[in-house]
Amino acid sequence: MVAANRSALSPQSAIVVLTGAGISKESGLDTFRDADGIWSKVRLEDVATPEAFARDPATVQAFYDARRRQLQAAAIAPNPAHLALADLEARWPGEVLVVTQNIDDLHERAGSRNVIHMHGELLKVRCGADGSIHAWRDDVAPDSACPACGRTGTLRPHVVWFGEMPLELDAIYGALDRCGLFVSVGTSGNVYPAAGFVHEVRRLGRAHTVEINLEPSETVSLFVEKLHGPASGLLPAFVSELLETVEHCGD
Repeated sequence: MVAANRSALSPQSAIVVLTGAGISKESGLDTFRDADGIWSKVRLEDVATPEAFARDPATVQAFYDARRRQLQAAAIAPNPAHLALADLEARWPGEVLVVTQNIDDLHERAGSRNVIHMHGELLKVRCGADGSIHAWRDDVAPDSACPACGRTGTLRPHVVWFGEMPLELDAIYGALDRCGLFVSVGTSGNVYPAAGFVHEVRRLGRAHTVEINLEPSETVSLFVEKLHGPASGLLPAFVSELLETVEHCGD
């Protein structure tokens, strides 16, 4: 089926925005898969699998402690792309959902409220004993106690490691099923299941699809509209055009 054109959108159309590492990189955070990214410096098998945590929890905790500290540095802040998405959510009459592969909190800091972190959140920990999830901004020490059950040595980063299932997939696919616009921002198109979301939207045939990325992704051919360049420049202009549609409908 042929996806809808952007001109066919109504103000009540639901919007799903998928964001990836590219949007956070423009705020100064390290990416994983770039040539100079995190996986070029450490082996993912050593820090990002359940087996690595079982084998050497101290090394895994130290890796995420360092990233947690970086995220909270004064220089790290939402960029215009994050702010544009928050503005879109606040002003678009229909549903706007941000589905992010990023584990930072920059969308929330920008003002977005309807956000699904499908790969978890860096500023949270999960207890391996009782499954509870807690906000956490400090390093995780061997004697750090779970705020719920009080046990020590049970906390792990609330992130999805390789070999684990992404979070809230039912809610995400439900949103894809009802959306009229699907926008992919700052994603490589090679990490599944997120890379398959555009396939799902095209299969349904009801939504207009847009890629906003620094360079063409591996799934670029599946998008009807393609905008390539920094998200912090392209996304605010794109959102402004969408919101003009709302204003004109109210005239």
